[in-house]
Amino acid sequence: MSNDEGVRSVDRAVAILDVLAQGGMRTGAEVARELRVHRSTALRLLGTLERHALVERDQRTNRYRLGRRLPQLASVVTGEFDLRYVARPVCEQLAVAAGETATLDVLVGDVIVPIEQATASTSVVSVNWLGKRTPVHCTASGKVIAAFASGGVRERLLELPLDRVTPHTITDPAAFAAQLEQARQAGVARTHEELEVGLDALAAPVFGADGEVVAALDVSGPSHRLRERHDLDRLTRDGAADLSRRLGFRGRRG
Repeated sequence: MSNDEGVRSVDRAVAILDVLAQGGMRTGAEVARELRVHRSTALRLLGTLERHALVERDQRTNRYRLGRRLPQLASVVTGEFDLRYVARPVCEQLAVAAGETATLDVLVGDVIVPIEQATASTSVVSVNWLGKRTPVHCTASGKVIAAFASGGVRERLLELPLDRVTPHTITDPAAFAAQLEQARQAGVARTHEELEVGLDALAAPVFGADGEVVAALDVSGPSHRLRERHDLDRLTRDGAADLSRRLGFRGRRG
C-alpha cells in the first residue's frame, strides 16, 4: 500500500467513526453510501475498526455502532489533559494584546496558584508568578473563581478569613460578597492594589466541558497603567471564552 493509499484509508476510517457518532446503527451498505465508497471498501475498513474494538457489529442485524474502546481512549485523554498546554497560546495572545502579564490561575485548596504565564515584550515589569500561592480575597482570579464556583465551593471561600495584605485589601465580608456578585454580572473581577501596592489585576472565568469553572485568566500590571485601560475587560473576557471553548465548554447549566 502506498503512502497516499494509507492516508486515504485513515481518512475514511475517521469518517466512519464520524458517521457512527451521529447516532443510530448503520449497515455496511449505509456506511458505504454516506462515504461514497464501494461497499467492499466500507466493509474492509469496518472489519479493521472492529478488530481494534473501535466499532462493534450486532451479530443479528449486521449493523455497526461505536465500540467500547473509544470511551477508554477518551478517559485517557481527559485524565491526562494538560491545561497548561492548551492555555499557553491564549496567555501569549492576551499578553501581547494587553501589553502586560497574563497568567492562568487555578484554585488549589483555599489559595490561588498561577500555573501558566506569558509576559509582553513591551512590558517594563516582569514578575514570575508561577507557583506563588496567594489568598482568594485579594486576587482578581480568586474573586472571579469564587464568584462562578458551585454553591458549596463558593460558600467555603466566603467563610475564609479576609486578612489585610495591603491598606487596600477588602476585609469586610459584605463588601467581598458584593464584589463577587458584581463579578458574576460583569464576567470579570478586578483588584486595585489589594495584593501588592502599585499592582492592579483583572480576571475572567475559564469553564471546563462540564460547565464548571476550572481556572481564571488574569492580566496584571502597574496600577497607573491598568486604570487607564478601558479595553482590558473585553480582552480578558474574550481570552477566557476562547480558552473555555478549547476545553470543550458549550454553555453553563442552569
